[in-house]
Order: sequence, then structure tokens, then C-alpha cells
Amino acid sequence: MHLFLTQLPRPVRDLLMVVADAIVLPLALWSAMALRQGQWWLDSAPPYWAFLLTVVVTLPIFLRMGLYRAVVRYFETRAFLSVLAAAFIAAAIFGVLMLLLAPKAMPETALIIYGLLSAGYAALTRLLARMILRPATLRGEAVPVVVYGAGVAGRQLVQGLRQGTEYRPVLFVDDDQALQGRDVLGLPVHSARRLAQLIDQHLVQVVIVAIPSMSPGQRAALLTRLGDLSVEVRLMPGMADLVRGEGGGEGQLREVRPEDLLGRDPVILDQSALNGFLGGRVVLVTGAGGSIGSELCRQIAGYRPSRLAVMDISEYALYALREEFVARWPGLELVCIVGDVKFAPRVSQVLRTHQPAVVFHAAAYKHVPMMEQVNAWEAVRNNAYGTYVMGRESIAAGVEKFVLVSTDKAVNPTNVMGATKRLAELTCQALHAQGGTQFEMVRFGNVLGSSGSVIPKFRQQIMAGGPITVTHPDIVRYFMSIPEAALLVLQSGAMGLGGEVFVLDMGEPVKIVDLARNMIRLTGRSEAQIGIEFTGLRPGEKLYEELLADAEFTRPTHHPKIRVAKVQEAPEAWCETLRAWVEESPTWPSDDVVRSQLAAFIPEYSPWAGE
Repeated sequence: MHLFLTQLPRPVRDLLMVVADAIVLPLALWSAMALRQGQWWLDSAPPYWAFLLTVVVTLPIFLRMGLYRAVVRYFETRAFLSVLAAAFIAAAIFGVLMLLLAPKAMPETALIIYGLLSAGYAALTRLLARMILRPATLRGEAVPVVVYGAGVAGRQLVQGLRQGTEYRPVLFVDDDQALQGRDVLGLPVHSARRLAQLIDQHLVQVVIVAIPSMSPGQRAALLTRLGDLSVEVRLMPGMADLVRGEGGGEGQLREVRPEDLLGRDPVILDQSALNGFLGGRVVLVTGAGGSIGSELCRQIAGYRPSRLAVMDISEYALYALREEFVARWPGLELVCIVGDVKFAPRVSQVLRTHQPAVVFHAAAYKHVPMMEQVNAWEAVRNNAYGTYVMGRESIAAGVEKFVLVSTDKAVNPTNVMGATKRLAELTCQALHAQGGTQFEMVRFGNVLGSSGSVIPKFRQQIMAGGPITVTHPDIVRYFMSIPEAALLVLQSGAMGLGGEVFVLDMGEPVKIVDLARNMIRLTGRSEAQIGIEFTGLRPGEKLYEELLADAEFTRPTHHPKIRVAKVQEAPEAWCETLRAWVEESPTWPSDDVVRSQLAAFIPEYSPWAGE
């Protein structure tokens, strides 16, 4: 029956509802007289035309009030109220006509009973239709869920879930004692303290957190508690998530993201400073196709630059970025530049053609093990020499400000990638001393979900059934989200006066194995099901990262999440030494030769020897 009805054309299903109403309306009149007389077989029935009149009067009113336009399977309380209102209006008109045309055919009490019954019968036909058209939920085949939060958002979520077939809400839990023990939308509200027991009792598979106004810290604490339960956890996104298109699936739910577990407060920006820094100006972003570079572009676009030039060596990355920006910011002048930051003629041509006021230099090779073996010289050429070329040509083109995106791996580096990023920092310091362009450096740790990071890898491993691979049980890292990092880079660039190394507040370090365990539990699986394997530290990898070297210290800025590091300054001849090393190298040096030269440049660099 369900399959047959759902496959019928919509006009046919509407016609069936009309036929159903045409049947139940005369039946309602007969039932009203039967109740009035106390017997089903009537001693005195209304004239036959009265039964036809119920249909003639009521169907046009139902049609006028849009009852046949509504999708029956999605009927909820408000729609049923419309049915009742239309039925009562029709019954009133019918009653007036009967009193005028045949005043003695029906008692007034029977007319009142008819009004009630016609409304009830019309609502009942739609309720039965909804039950037939939505069998999965009613048969219990949908996933049983608990909704955490019985407030406005939770109630809206339940109403939305009931319109679909994927989830079946079975109860609410809420921390508000005033709601506990009561029913909301027909569902009982329980204390969250009973959640573990309720999950077992009702065979719950998913807990949906429906408190979008919750602060990041509160959400992180709640998710940590829910992580101890063997159940999948999903979130009802807030308005900011929906605007960014990050709500997902039926009921606008999304998976728990690792940044939800960090509990970091939203970034507060100096909007006036950023508007003056970026608004109406030409901005160039290198490495624009990468995780940080592309997010920088998204955030910059919101400040309405006169032109946004995006440069990357990957043609496909720029194509994907352009497709996104054309859809989201159709009025933005976006220029996609395929180019290599190491090739000075192309860099010079780009800078002199577009005359950017600000350059954000995010182009870099960042994968530690990849750069450590076989590719050490390429890391030097791209990360350090590419920064030198971009910086030198920026000075020549009259760029006002050059912002280098650096990394915490540049601090006391043990790997080639970190050492080359420290070289890039020193290069920017030396170039700043030449005057003309202001150079800023922004140093931060890992970003969640970036290409090559552990988060996408862990997620893939969980979906594949495990195991998750972690290099060491004690390894820790600093984390922040990609949007947070990009916003703080913009803020640092706006507040810098030249030559500063900004250090972002990364919060507390996170044990990677704990992150893996939380990701497993919040998908409703257990560590025993997925498994965690320790593979050993990879070449160049440290157990922990640092944001400051031993001899460095920081001072605060007016932004609570940004500090300025006091770092060792670069010698005056630094840039020329770097240029000569790269441009005049007679051969492609081996990785060992590169490491030796890096150690000569950077005394704090300790080539990785394993731990």
C-alpha cells in the first residue's frame, strides 16, 4: 500500500483525498444524527440533498484554504489546526443553510455535533494517510534517537525528524529540572543523569545535541561526557553553521568535529582595523589552494577587497577555489594565477601587474616526513628561497605589507620542514630591515582538518573499520580550527607595525591518542571495535611542539589570542647568503648535505635522530 500510494502522481493522490472527504462528510452528518437520536438506524433522517450539501459546501472551503496543496506525509500540529478551522467554517455555513432551507430537518444540537464530527473525520483521514505514507517511522525501522535539549531548538528538531524516515525521536533529556518529568511534543523529558540507562532501555543508537546556543566550552564538556557512552553523537548546528552551509542531512544535523572537543571561544576581531586593512584594496594570497591559503581567501572576501589575486602552483586547486567563489561572492573580482613562487620573473610580473597592497604568503611544503627524506632540497627552495623571492619582488613592486604564514615547527626545529620555515622567518626579518615593505610573521601550530593532518586520516580509518594508527602514545600537539587560524592571521597582519613575529594562542596541547579515542567513541563505536596501533615516531617528528625557542619570550598585544615574540634577529647579509646557497649550488645536494647547511644557518636546529 505504501509503495503503491507513494508512486502515484501528486494530482492522483490529491484526488484521493478529495474522494475521502466526500465520503466522510456525509458519514459525519449521519453520525451526528445517530448520536442525537441514540441509535445508528435513524427514525427520521435529513433529506438526501442535505448529505450532498455537506460535500458541496465543504470541499470548496477545503480547496480555498489550501488543504489539498499540503503534503499529507508532512502534516504536523499547525496543519491539523488548519483542517479543524476549515471544517468548522464549513460546518457553520452548512448549519446556516440547513436552518434556512429545512429548519425542521435537523435539531440545532445535531448541527453542533456534525461540526465536531466533520472536523474530526477530516483530520482522521489525513492522519491515516500520513501513517500509510510514512511507514518506516511507525514500524520502528527508523534509528531511535535521544534529543538532548527540550528547548525551542529541540522541539523544532523533533518536528523536523518526524517528517522524515531516518530518525525516530524516543525521548528528550534536559538539564532543566523544570522540564524533567513532563511531556514535550508527546515525548517524555528525563534528566541527563539517566542517559546511560535510557540508552540501554530504549536501544538508542544516536544522541542529538540540540542546544545551538551552547558556548564552545560547554559543548566540549558535554561531548566529553557523551563520549563515555556507546552511542553516536550528532549536533544540531547553530545559525553560523547553517549560513556557512555546514548543516547536513536530514534534520540539518552534522557530525561532531574535532574542533568541537577543543572548546575554543570564537575569535573576536577588530573589524574597523580589518576593514581598513583589506577593504577596497588589492590583496594577493600565495598558496591559495591549500587549507590555510583557501580559508584566508574566504575570510578576505568578506571584507570586500577591490581585487583578490590568488596564486598557486596547482591548477586544479585554483579551479576548485574559483568555482566556490563564483557561487559565494559573484561580485568579487577574483584573479587566479598559476605560478611558482620560486620563479622570480613570474612573481615580478604578477606583482607589477596587480599592484597588491597586501601579500599573504602561505605557499609552503609542510608535510614533515615527506620533506625529511628525498625532498630536503626542494623544501629549502620552496619554503625559504620562495619566501625570499616573493619578499624581494614585493619590495620592488611597492607592496605595503607582507605577511608570512609560519609554524610552531620553526621553533627549535628537528626536521627539515621546520628548519626551512625558520629560514623563511629570518629571511622576512632581513628583508624588513631593508625598508619599504612591512614584513610580519605569524606562527601557530596544527590546524584541524588541513590536508595531510591526522584528523581526515583518523576519520577515514574509522569509516574503514580501523585500526587507527598513532605514532606514539605520548605524542601531543597544539590545535586550532582552520577558520580561527585564518582570522588570527588577518588580525595579526592588520595590527603589525613591521618586523614582528606574532604567536597565536593555541590553548592547551592535546594528546593525539586521546583525540583518536574521542573520535572513535563519538561515532558510536568502541576502541575494541576499531583498535589503535602505535607505529613509532616518523623521521623528523617530535613528541611535542613548541611555540617559542629557549631564548625567546613574548609580550601581549591588545588581542587576547595574539602575542608578539622577541626572537633572534637575522644578520644583515642573511638574504644574500641564502640566495647564493640556492642559486649558485652546482648540483642538487643530498639530504645530508642540506641538513648540515641548515644546521650552519640555524644553530637551534637539531637534525632528527629518532627518539
